[in-house]
Amino acid sequence: MPSTMKPPSEPRPIAVMSALNQEIAALRANVDRPSTVDIQGSRIHRGHIHGRPVVIANTGIGKVNAAVTTALLVERFEIEMVLFTGVAGGLDPDLDVGDIVIAERTVGHDTGVLERGRLQHYQAGHVPFFNPTDRFGYTTDPELLERVMETIEGFDLEPIGDRIDPPRIVVGTVLTGDQFVNDPIVRERLHSEFSGTAVEMEGAAMAQAAERFGVPHLVIRALSDLAGVESHIDFTRFFEEVSRNSGRLIRRILPVL
Repeated sequence: MPSTMKPPSEPRPIAVMSALNQEIAALRANVDRPSTVDIQGSRIHRGHIHGRPVVIANTGIGKVNAAVTTALLVERFEIEMVLFTGVAGGLDPDLDVGDIVIAERTVGHDTGVLERGRLQHYQAGHVPFFNPTDRFGYTTDPELLERVMETIEGFDLEPIGDRIDPPRIVVGTVLTGDQFVNDPIVRERLHSEFSGTAVEMEGAAMAQAAERFGVPHLVIRALSDLAGVESHIDFTRFFEEVSRNSGRLIRRILPVL
């Protein structure tokens, strides 16, 4: 008699996004059974990594691009969770180019109320006198973060540039804003005001969109520069190296997401 048991269904895919094509080129090169589809001007790459279905897309730079692409992928592909990766500027003076920050929290550092010539920071999508909230930022699911950190225990990254020691992997607060930070004064302020570990241009917007859809989110950023006066130079110099390390890390953690 033929079996009536249904084959196990494949898990829903993980969406992996970056702002720039080069940031996840190495990750796309490791996709099994790849296919592509163009949707609303975005080229979407589909396939499997370590047996896990993935949907990979470049969003373009900035918060709007990140939020739009997140919504598009979640709606079209029944995404289980979203992950944003790529490079960032380092804010914590204890970190160096090549170190990787896994966000336990993402914060929009350029949102709030302009008052007395200063920006009073507040949660994106809210103002305190109309729809107030006690929240500020978006927190990564603690169980997800714990699984990731257990999986990468003992995982070594490749040295970057002239650096002899392997880069570190740390957990911290990742800040998001629609500016490329190229200023040591701003770097110091962002670190002191927010306890920011790294700064980039997409993560918190992705997290905001993901929460609207009830989808877990994760942000992983490799430091291409230190958000100072030579950030634009360091970014160009180290961009591809740190992106490759970030891709290796993501391949490592995909099976536990």
